Amino acid sequence: MAGHSQFKNIMHRKGAQDKKRAKVFTRLIREIQVAAKTSIDPDSNPRLRAAMLAARAANMPKDNIDRVLKKAAGGDDGSNYDEIRYEGYGPGGVAMIVDTVTDNRNRTASEVRSAFTKYGGNLGESNSVAFMFDRVGQVLFAATVSSADEMFEAALEAGADNVESHDEAHEVTCAAEDFTTVRDALEAQFGAPEDAGLVWKPQNTVAVDEDRAQSLLKLLDVLDDNDDVQSVSANFEISDDIMAKLTA
Repeated sequence: MAGHSQFKNIMHRKGAQDKKRAKVFTRLIREIQVAAKTSIDPDSNPRLRAAMLAARAANMPKDNIDRVLKKAAGGDDGSNYDEIRYEGYGPGGVAMIVDTVTDNRNRTASEVRSAFTKYGGNLGESNSVAFMFDRVGQVLFAATVSSADEMFEAALEAGADNVESHDEAHEVTCAAEDFTTVRDALEAQFGAPEDAGLVWKPQNTVAVDEDRAQSLLKLLDVLDDNDDVQSVSANFEISDDIMAKLTA
């Protein structure tokens, strides 16, 4: 991918989230709560295991994780969350998918719609943009953990579909059903990844100019700041020059 890489997009937003650690913890706890409804055994529940690994990567205290699992085991985690996905277009015709976990559908719908409207976007119907994305497993490693050839060989052996190596990172993608196997194999060889999970990977990207990029980044920040929002996927591409100006 030319221009502003997917890794940089993720790291920019991850850096912003790191400044809001309490909100990150809230988001991760909700994911653990929802995942634990199926089973509290991470060995038989790949989603729960991924959520627990993400929590540990964010330096969430083990006591916090154990507390959530204990409540889930007792059938009383104090939550009644629904998973709701919103789709629409942001500034510059950027396709966006917003995945949420909420205990109040009306509140979340209102806040997400308001954010899109304020920054020049609009929400669409279900599946209005999902066809522009593929649901895949993605594992990101810093470029320093291995050479491109070594990562490619290891990922291929693990069952991955593709590896893109850049100056900043190695991006490994695989079929959604192979995610746990691929992640575990690569983690055993290279250590904990920078980021890992199921993602909506855009089939094509839309170049965004400086004015629209500014509005788009504001929209992403507002959505990231919303406790109900678990993840935001978008098919934008911002050049390094523009990104440097906007994030200076």
